[in-house]
Amino acid sequence: MNQLSQETSPYLLQHANNPVHWKAWNEDSLAEAKEKNKLIIISIGYSACHWCHVMEHESFEDQQVADVMNAHFVNIKVDREERPDVDAVYMKAIQIMIGRGGWPLNVVTLPDGRPIWGGTYFRKQEWMQTLGQLQQIYQSAPEKMMEYAEKLHQGIQSIGIVPNENKETPIDQEQITSLVEKWEAHFDWDFGGMASAPKFMMPNNYHFLLRFAYQKKDNQLLEFVNITLTRMAFGGVFDTVDGGFSRYSVDNKWHVPHFEKMLYDNGQLVSLYSDAYKLTGNPLYKEIIEKTLSFVERELLNPEGGFYCALDADSLNAENHLEEGAFYVWKIPQLKMIIGDDFELFSQVFNINTFGLWEDGNYVLIQNQSLDEIAKQNTIAVSTLEKKKKTWEQKLYIEREKRSKPRLDDKCLTSWNAIMLKGFVDAYKALEEPKYLELALQNAHFIIKNLWSIDGNLFHNYKNKKSTINGYLEDYGWVIAGFINLYEVTFEEKWLLDAKQLTDYSLEHFYDEKLGFFAFTSNLDKALITSHHETEDNVIPASNSVMGKNLFQLGLYFENSHYEKVAERMLQNILPRISHPSVYSNWLDLALNYSEKNKELAVCGEKALEYCSKINSLYLPNVILAGTQKVSGLPFLKDRFVAGQTLFYVCQNKTCQTPSNDFQKIVSDLI
Repeated sequence: MNQLSQETSPYLLQHANNPVHWKAWNEDSLAEAKEKNKLIIISIGYSACHWCHVMEHESFEDQQVADVMNAHFVNIKVDREERPDVDAVYMKAIQIMIGRGGWPLNVVTLPDGRPIWGGTYFRKQEWMQTLGQLQQIYQSAPEKMMEYAEKLHQGIQSIGIVPNENKETPIDQEQITSLVEKWEAHFDWDFGGMASAPKFMMPNNYHFLLRFAYQKKDNQLLEFVNITLTRMAFGGVFDTVDGGFSRYSVDNKWHVPHFEKMLYDNGQLVSLYSDAYKLTGNPLYKEIIEKTLSFVERELLNPEGGFYCALDADSLNAENHLEEGAFYVWKIPQLKMIIGDDFELFSQVFNINTFGLWEDGNYVLIQNQSLDEIAKQNTIAVSTLEKKKKTWEQKLYIEREKRSKPRLDDKCLTSWNAIMLKGFVDAYKALEEPKYLELALQNAHFIIKNLWSIDGNLFHNYKNKKSTINGYLEDYGWVIAGFINLYEVTFEEKWLLDAKQLTDYSLEHFYDEKLGFFAFTSNLDKALITSHHETEDNVIPASNSVMGKNLFQLGLYFENSHYEKVAERMLQNILPRISHPSVYSNWLDLALNYSEKNKELAVCGEKALEYCSKINSLYLPNVILAGTQKVSGLPFLKDRFVAGQTLFYVCQNKTCQTPSNDFQKIVSDLI
């Protein structure tokens, strides 16, 4: 057993019994490398990563490999979810070296942490051979390595730096239109998403495109977004039996997923489907929301109100071996036995045919027709088919629960919890199900109690009643966003005041005045080999774009010109550099806030909450909502409460219309 046995991360604990003398990323491990003048192997992964498990089994569990690693290297294992700062730095290095990245991420560095070689997954012999060569070079010609390390280090430092040009230029709405037109060339009109494989859901892309289509009244673009959301919901990437989405699809039709289920995907997708349901009323979207939140509550909610991180891609198969997707796939004899006389109809719905076949006789359930279409083909009522589908899924669920479940990553991460909190609030807005708000509030109190210290900082992680890692910008950004969202459905100003407190802390400890962006790590933390300013939106939007949207909204609520200026300046620096809009979709969403369509609405009066629910059930992405049932000290609401009346104030560009008590007129003005 190595030093990882002392850690709480499920990923690190998976490696605790490897013969490799793994250490965790900490000052002692890094100091040992310098003291002994040894190269460092930094191996980064996460608990639900399939190829991380494969490399562990092939190499890190092998004594021959361990002997090579232990003899000549200081070996450090990193959970990328616990240490996204470390992962980001070495991911930049890999992208420079080999032009791509992924996990497992394996890097060899000098004793000071500067990288000299790396890649992703390696087979045993290649891994051993390369390590041997690197050690030989380090002994015979260390100056060559140091020269290369310095050049690479300079390259890493330059990646992602956006020059702060201090241009106070108007936000060009036409540029956004041009970027969307350029983006459309890559749309897959058959299956939705981008015309490539593998396919990631990228919920923020469709959050933006949905809003853009709505505001521009672009019905063709709206159709594309709905095709995408429908195909994702029909695909094997969505677990129709138990709810929840897997991380991505390996093919172009959303059929066969990499089977891990991540909290951050499901939180964002619930928010996306909630917005889409508000706009379309599509019952399929409601089903997706309800099933996903049921899955999250059942499988990922801890007793304290926090959310666990993930379910693994791998699970034990019938032969008791770990196998990717073993928990989720079906063979025809099993299905016939479970479904019985309805098997032929079931096969039509879920494509137990060549379209739905994966490999080795395994089927991943996928739809390519609506229940309406299949009901017509079989001359049965849609309601009858809907009932049958629910019955089939219940039978499959009962049978599947007898299998060995995927392993659970039972740590809690602050940012991911806040993403899921926001998902529950957005679902509450769309469906008005009180339980969703209850769970969101429960999670918010969990964050405040366990992840927000008396010194004002957030922690990043929580497990076994311990938080050990200082929070990153992503933690602040998403918690602030979650608290703002709670305010929008409760009108409790406590949530805005908490959000403001965290924002002020972020400005003090993360904001880089010179660059005009927020650093990913606090200025109280020990510096890595380079700083990281996250500006590109990925599967999770960039922490800077999340903060930009928070600052925009809080600037309005608190009439804080500094918040507004920081948000606008970031956006002004980003927009001229956008060539691939899919990588900046959250920034583009922020840019839409500066269009003539954007408005603010204040609801003041005893019935404010009643109207709040009605407003939140509408798709109004261009409206910032505030309200109160009493006299308020919030600057945006100051002097707007009149006893005995419920008044609506519509504002734009800091100018408000005459207050009205006509709700229907107000709604028509906003839509």
